[in-house]
Amino acid sequence: MNFSITSIHVYPVKSLAGISLHSAKLEPRGFKFDREWMVVDSNGTFVTQRELAPLALIQTALEDDHLRLTMPLGDSVQVPLDSGSDREEVTVKVWKDYCQAIDEGEEAAKLLSQFLEKKVRLVRMASGFKRLVDQRYAKPDNIVRFADDFPLLVIADESLNELNRKLEYPVPMNRFRPNITIGGAEAFAEDTWTEIAIGDVKLSVVKPCARCLITTIDQDTAESSLEPLRTLSFFRKEGGKIMFGQNAIPQTFGELTVGDQVTASN
Repeated sequence: MNFSITSIHVYPVKSLAGISLHSAKLEPRGFKFDREWMVVDSNGTFVTQRELAPLALIQTALEDDHLRLTMPLGDSVQVPLDSGSDREEVTVKVWKDYCQAIDEGEEAAKLLSQFLEKKVRLVRMASGFKRLVDQRYAKPDNIVRFADDFPLLVIADESLNELNRKLEYPVPMNRFRPNITIGGAEAFAEDTWTEIAIGDVKLSVVKPCARCLITTIDQDTAESSLEPLRTLSFFRKEGGKIMFGQNAIPQTFGELTVGDQVTASN
């Protein structure tokens, strides 16, 4: 059976709206610019939709030489894609990891703080800093930016279709924030894969993704409900956690494009 990439997504700022791309460059840390930025509180600790659902409403765009963040009423701020060397380096925390980051300045901090009604700042992972992937599932040189655990999340389209057949109101794929979706496979086929080959690019499929409350947040309205976690809990629960999608680590790199053929190994 032929599998193929049906969509590619990057999320430049952790927990903000993502961007759908026709093609993207896969690097050791994942897709270029994916989760390279993060919003932190006054203590330097990461904040996500788990605490601040309106983060979902902030749109992101990669435009020429800058990243643009746009609030729901249209106010926006841009930060340069060139990381430069004239900004303050700070220590920030994501889960248990302390990371070196660059503070993106007062304009971004002010706009985000006003919209979120909480004092926050925008930071970018320092270019020379290497955050290791969980070594229980990775090689010593596997690294990741500010994603929760792993550089990539892969989901088969039919897995979502199967879930939606069980829901009263279907949910879109953006509830699960994948990087790559794959068409042509059976529902939850990704659970059985150990490696994915896309041309010369190889991905190790290493661990099911345990889902959190972010999946219950409508990414267009920031409103929350019990679904889809409630329904998933009836048939996708393992060891007390609800699983949907597979975490992956790139082992070789290159450009991936929607429509590329995928070969999966069990």
